[in-house]
Amino acid sequence: MARRRRGRPLSGVLLFDKPAGMTSNHALQRVRRLFNAQKAGHTGTLDPMATGLLPICFGEATKFTAWLLDADKRYTAGVALGTTTDTGDREGAVLARAPVPALDEAALGDTLSRFTGEQWQLPPMYSALKHQGRPLYEYAREGVEIERARRQVSIYHVGLLARRELGFELDVRVSKGTYVRTLIEDIGAAIGCGAHLDALRRLATGPFDERQPMVTLDALEVMSEAERDARLLPSESLVAHLPVLEADPAGCRRLRNGQTIRLPTGELVVGSLAQLFGTPDDASGRTFLGLVRVTEAGQCAPQRLVATAAGQTGE
Repeated sequence: MARRRRGRPLSGVLLFDKPAGMTSNHALQRVRRLFNAQKAGHTGTLDPMATGLLPICFGEATKFTAWLLDADKRYTAGVALGTTTDTGDREGAVLARAPVPALDEAALGDTLSRFTGEQWQLPPMYSALKHQGRPLYEYAREGVEIERARRQVSIYHVGLLARRELGFELDVRVSKGTYVRTLIEDIGAAIGCGAHLDALRRLATGPFDERQPMVTLDALEVMSEAERDARLLPSESLVAHLPVLEADPAGCRRLRNGQTIRLPTGELVVGSLAQLFGTPDDASGRTFLGLVRVTEAGQCAPQRLVATAAGQTGE
């Protein structure tokens, strides 16, 4: 007999403000226990040193985390000039020191502008990328260097926010797969003195940004269960960038049986994804059903569906 999973079967997305010094997995487990949730997952690792936006998904929302892993990100990054480290950030061992040249605003702006657009990055050894089933940082801690392939990333914006002694603060907007530590090391090399990342805060990922209130661990700990649940966004917020289609009850039944349905797909191209809403037989009103893929004009197939009509917050 299958063992019943402990916890509440709620679904939704929490915009969590991860504190410094905590791994993303530790943050996930702390939040999951506070909500007493059956199932939870996060949408992309933040380094322990980093703070800021870590969307945590519960229940049916975990089915849609892949669409956020591929999303663009925005950060504020603190840059310390004149020192390089083996990790590329302030937590690593110092590799070299060099005098910091005098930089006027125009020269610094010109240097930063060279790092926008398509760039080739070499992933750092201190990263969670896997080699033969092990993360690269495990090899790095053993003093083993693994050959890595450079990969192309997009850096949409690198803007100067503030100057400070021997460094500055940047506003950075990047594509998935971009290592901000590597970007900072490359900027330091271009300036000629080396640099490392000494602070990082994520402000945005995909459809979520700093305009939507994040909640801290301290705040969650003093909330009631109802207050915590009220902070959850619906599962469909993870895929809010996708177009919306509607299905009638008969279409809902067909989809749940794995069948294709006919829908007015309009200008959606074959192969594209869309959110699907409808009123299934077991729901009292319009609800999010999941994602469908356009297989031909006017026809869709199920791509990723919620298990029941109760795929909303407070399930």
